[in-house]
Amino acid sequence: MTDNKLSGLIAATYTPLHDDGELNLDPIAAMTEWLLAKGISGLYVCGSTGEGMSLSGAERRVVAEAYVKAAAGRVPVIIQVGHNSLAEARQLAAHAQEIGANYVSATCPSYFSINDVDTLIDCMAEVAGGAPELPFYYYHIPALTGSALDMAEFLERGGKRISNLAGLKYTDTKLHVFLQCLQVDPERFDVVWGCDEMMLGALATGATAAIGSTFNIAAPLYLGIMEAFRQGDMNEARRLQSLSVEMIRTIGKYPFHAAMKAVLGMNGFDIGGCRLPQGRLSESEIERLRNDLSSLGYFQWSQSSSSLSTNSL
Repeated sequence: MTDNKLSGLIAATYTPLHDDGELNLDPIAAMTEWLLAKGISGLYVCGSTGEGMSLSGAERRVVAEAYVKAAAGRVPVIIQVGHNSLAEARQLAAHAQEIGANYVSATCPSYFSINDVDTLIDCMAEVAGGAPELPFYYYHIPALTGSALDMAEFLERGGKRISNLAGLKYTDTKLHVFLQCLQVDPERFDVVWGCDEMMLGALATGATAAIGSTFNIAAPLYLGIMEAFRQGDMNEARRLQSLSVEMIRTIGKYPFHAAMKAVLGMNGFDIGGCRLPQGRLSESEIERLRNDLSSLGYFQWSQSSSSLSTNSL
């Protein structure tokens, strides 16, 4: 599956909602165009960022369809189908294949914990089997699923059971484990980084692609980190990563995804708040966040690579 490997920045997309919490598909086309214009090279739909776990199966299907349609084959679309019901996850995977998605991905069930690699393989084999024609990425995010199993072992053993297992979305902070995963059959497996504030460390470890929430609002910043790293300018790469850390720290003073949706609103996309239990920011919180980001220079350096130079900050 080497030819199918992901590269560059893949935005973990947001799901727009009306004020009453119902789906609002209208902004998806314009958001997709904006992301592509900023240099995004893929879309990861209905993951944690996209509130997949807060949507019904029917809602997840229509959101997936909207993003596949908006991308129109220009960049790969990965549909996240994880669910506590493996039967539903398998059906969502089959739907992703039917609508022309390029990849499928899934978290593991999390209400009943998974405590051994064999059980994880059994679960993911069931899900991946719903879309046998699509490469499958297991979504490793132990902070939310509670499953902190050995991912290198999962790849080594899971690859023998799951014919379309293509790799991992690795959303954890353990770079040494990430390195181990990269070294498991690199001709077959693709291991994609998932912690925006640690991108530079991941690049140094061997990452060639990343999936992230804040790529929605600051893609030029992360492309700048990647370019500085490629050029061997580590001082510049560290400076830009520091801006990412400060931006994420600022947004993290508020409920994170609700705040991220507010920042997208500041960029011209009215996509509402989040479903409970995440909620939405108040008008006063949005104004404080706007001021906090402005003090970082966010509204200048987030828009284009040229605004990232030290002379413009």
